[in-house]
Amino acid sequence: MTGQQAAAPPRHDPKVVTALRNFAISISVFNVLGYTLFGFEQPWTWPLIALAAAYATEFSLELVGAHVERRPPRFRGGGPRGLLEFLYPATITGLALNMLIYVNDRVWVMVFGVVVAVGGKWVLRAPVRGRMRHYMNPSNLGIVVILLLFPWAAIAPPYQFTERLSGPADWVVPAVILTAGTVLNAKLTGRMWLIGGWLVGFVIQAVFRGLVLDTAILGALATMTGVAFVLFTNYMITDPGTSPSKPVSQVAFGAGVALAYGICAGIGITYGLFFATAAVCLTRGLFLWSLHLVDRARRDSGRGVDGAAAAAPAPGRAEERQTVPA
Repeated sequence: MTGQQAAAPPRHDPKVVTALRNFAISISVFNVLGYTLFGFEQPWTWPLIALAAAYATEFSLELVGAHVERRPPRFRGGGPRGLLEFLYPATITGLALNMLIYVNDRVWVMVFGVVVAVGGKWVLRAPVRGRMRHYMNPSNLGIVVILLLFPWAAIAPPYQFTERLSGPADWVVPAVILTAGTVLNAKLTGRMWLIGGWLVGFVIQAVFRGLVLDTAILGALATMTGVAFVLFTNYMITDPGTSPSKPVSQVAFGAGVALAYGICAGIGITYGLFFATAAVCLTRGLFLWSLHLVDRARRDSGRGVDGAAAAAPAPGRAEERQTVPA
């Protein structure tokens, strides 16, 4: 274009942008309430550090990506609104990771997890409908990498979400989260099939472990009543960027996470929710790549057959040339 820079390509469709905005607002408000009312145990400055790390990583990698792909950066050209929309995913990732991981006083481990979470979107990608899309849930990926590389790290204690509350307030918080998350996923992300597959699968694996492994079935099912489980169900596993859209695929994805969690719990792996989600996201990414490679091989073989057919002489032409008088 002459004298004018091309507009940056749209990053998400309008419904997903609205969902991301609501996600970002919800988790921001939840963090403010967490440090003032609920009892979050991380230092109050850490959410700000997590946001700074997430924004710096997102801006840096976007500039590199725009240079390599020869396009304008996505945070330019849309004004303040476009900049905010660009920062929604980084806001969610940074706040969620700091809220869910506990690394004592080692803030740089938390920062490392944020960088891995945001950077993973640029490295772990697969082709989806002609576009490269990331397939690993960002905040879940950062948490899993921290747990694997730093065995002394842990998930934030679930009681921190209601530590300073008592009486009916203990039920009000999960009820509000459940209601808001259900409305969000029903109207915007369209991931209710996924939630259904996940919940049904979770109940089945709990009953199966009770019957086969002698696990207390009521204790296994009681996990579903905690704030951490409600947050995971409504705000992590339903990430629209790393979960399928078709109903059947959503059910398979949710049930797959439940199955992987049941295996982790059955063999004694702690923090199974996060490892199960990472395993299913990785499996989906490999499946997307396999579909792409098979489709490309089919197209290449089709072009090869068409080219050979075009190069071969038509039947009867050689005989006709031989009968033509000199």
